[in-house]
Amino acid sequence: MKNELSYIMLTPYTIAKSRTGGVIARLLSGLDLELVGAQMILPDEAFVKDFARHLREENIKDDITLLANYVEDNFISGGRPHRLLLLLFQGADACQKLTAICGHMLPDREFELLSAESIRDTYSDLIYDPNNPGKVSYFEPAVFTPRNPQDADKDLQLISRLLKGKENIVSNITYANPSKIEKTLVILKPDNWGYASSRPGAIIDMFSRTGMRIVGIKIHQFTQEEALEFYGPVETALKEKLAPVFGKKATEILEREFKLTLSDDTKKALGDTFGRDYAESQFNDIIEFMSGARPGSKDSKQVKTMILVYEGEGAVDKIREVLGPTDPLKAPDGTVRREFGSNVMVNSAHASDSAESFDREKKIVKIYENTVLSIIEEHLSPALLDGTCRG
Repeated sequence: MKNELSYIMLTPYTIAKSRTGGVIARLLSGLDLELVGAQMILPDEAFVKDFARHLREENIKDDITLLANYVEDNFISGGRPHRLLLLLFQGADACQKLTAICGHMLPDREFELLSAESIRDTYSDLIYDPNNPGKVSYFEPAVFTPRNPQDADKDLQLISRLLKGKENIVSNITYANPSKIEKTLVILKPDNWGYASSRPGAIIDMFSRTGMRIVGIKIHQFTQEEALEFYGPVETALKEKLAPVFGKKATEILEREFKLTLSDDTKKALGDTFGRDYAESQFNDIIEFMSGARPGSKDSKQVKTMILVYEGEGAVDKIREVLGPTDPLKAPDGTVRREFGSNVMVNSAHASDSAESFDREKKIVKIYENTVLSIIEEHLSPALLDGTCRG
């Protein structure tokens, strides 16, 4: 079985209808492939033309024509490009597995045959005119994916050209009240990525009820330095808050174990020494959790996060309301952290708490950069990249 790089592309309608989380949940829980990259992209006229041509060249089934026509009619309309979400997957027989989970289109008159096993069973539509059985009156494919490695490489070549020079944050809409529009940053933490799970998609689906638009997305591995800078502002507060708590616990244990009453000076000393040391250890646990390495350690492991940028009126408060407070046990029912969090550190997600925090955090995680293009370029042969080989 050959290790392949392939992709899923979510259509503008799938994104606009906030079906993004549902599709991602289906992909991540149903595949033994690794999600190695994600990026929101805006197509241009050249990409639309070439991508539709690639689809027609496959010439496998009638639905290829439908797909090509859909690209030309829906990727750009009224001169405005619409958002596409590109997800890169890597693994053995990636194209075959992605094709299977995406499924094929069945006409509406065959709805009794649908089983909802595939993404298209659930999210796509193919409706024929009842007065003209051969004419399609409505078509929505939900997702695109290539059927084989050759087609995948041809499409990835087009995508690499499109992405060159492009930023990770897309902008394709003019708001009526731009002064009220905010951006906020969300991190789906490492506890969502330990095994094949629908959790990342389910969390994105919960955030979708805010009505905020996803304008940026990336897969990110925190470095130890990034994690220290990101969580640095909470280190002092964490020590001040936790040191007395752990000092008190140490006091209780010592008094119970040795059956004595400690003096006030000893109690304070325990908070200032053991309590602060334990609080510092807790902070180091956070850094290890987010980056895979404790401060000062040369040993590290790969841990994955997904970073998203949401945009809209009141984005910061609306996203944090759905997120819930830091402690999952204190979070209201129906919030992300109540649903998926375990404790104050392993609490599923982070969201900026203010516009100022977003400005600081976006720089640390380099939100305007994305590894998708470099992953594609590393995969493709030099001949494909310079266009000398058409495949």
